[in-house]
Amino acid sequence: MADLFAPFEIGGITLHNRIGVSPMCEYSSEDGFANDWHLVHLGARAQGGAGLVLTEAAAVVPEGRITPEDLGIWKDEHVPMLRRIVDFVHSQGSHIGIQLAHAGRKASMDLPWNPADRVRSVEEGGWTNVMAPSAVAFAGNYPTPVALDTAGIAAVREAFVTATRRAAAAGFDVVELHSAHGYLSHEFLSPLSNLRTDEYGGSFENRIRLLVETVDAVREVWKKTLFVRISATDWKEGGWDADQSVELAKVLKAHGVDLIDTSSGGLVPDAKIPAGAGFQVPFAARIRREAGIPTAAVGFITDPMQADQIIRTEQADLVLLARELLRDPYWPVHAAEKLGKTMSWPKQYLRAAPHGSVARPPQ
Repeated sequence: MADLFAPFEIGGITLHNRIGVSPMCEYSSEDGFANDWHLVHLGARAQGGAGLVLTEAAAVVPEGRITPEDLGIWKDEHVPMLRRIVDFVHSQGSHIGIQLAHAGRKASMDLPWNPADRVRSVEEGGWTNVMAPSAVAFAGNYPTPVALDTAGIAAVREAFVTATRRAAAAGFDVVELHSAHGYLSHEFLSPLSNLRTDEYGGSFENRIRLLVETVDAVREVWKKTLFVRISATDWKEGGWDADQSVELAKVLKAHGVDLIDTSSGGLVPDAKIPAGAGFQVPFAARIRREAGIPTAAVGFITDPMQADQIIRTEQADLVLLARELLRDPYWPVHAAEKLGKTMSWPKQYLRAAPHGSVARPPQ
């Protein structure tokens, strides 16, 4: 039986534990470029012992950013700094993945620590070509998107492929396709946001078409580990739900996806989400059990024994932490001590490590 500190083989790589850094937007880029903030932020979590470090959502096109300060991977010039971050994370013995994303109708917004839900004007660095499956705004104070035509859909799909090639050039171990939280791919999945009547709307098979086509296209150029993040439910009657998530996971497994990163919500502003400790874990457990595909659990996982129990009871194969790793980048080494496990440390910090600890070998 695996535990939190058991190695995890997935898609040709072996993580040295089951702890991952969940993608967290930092809103600290200019023109999509990673910088020293990202190096320190992601590098510190690798130093802290996470087996997998995932970047924040990296936009595949400029207009696919949530805010003008989002990370991007839409041009070759973005690659060198990303490569520097990848190399440092590898030097700490961790693997690293990049989350590729398009914000859809939730794009061109202001920073979250500024006045809530304010659209950025063109003069402030925003843009007018916000896209979605249908011309339906996320909320009254969000931009009204333009419904993508089939040529636009093809262009989005190709943007993910080109971004994947750049991810390979930067040396990433994992690509994660973001299809959750109300962003473009999720907007196609849900009947609440997808009102189309063509081959990309209506039936379940049509609504999942863009994601499946994107997976197939990405798989043509990416032979390493591939994750897809989904919102398992919209928490809204008539929307995307857990039953559809299980069926989607079965399809994605058949098309070469290695793991489903299982979150929820984000599609509509009035969803009633019963947030609490581990509230999304049952979705990861059900998808893992019924679709027969590895899953990652995320959401209010904070305690080492809680995380260990998720793995030991086979509810998920990987736990992704967000806020808790912001509070404590060294959560993995502290969790190992609490659980009675031996974990290697950065050699520079061995003087502070528990007796018997050893230096961590680079990847």
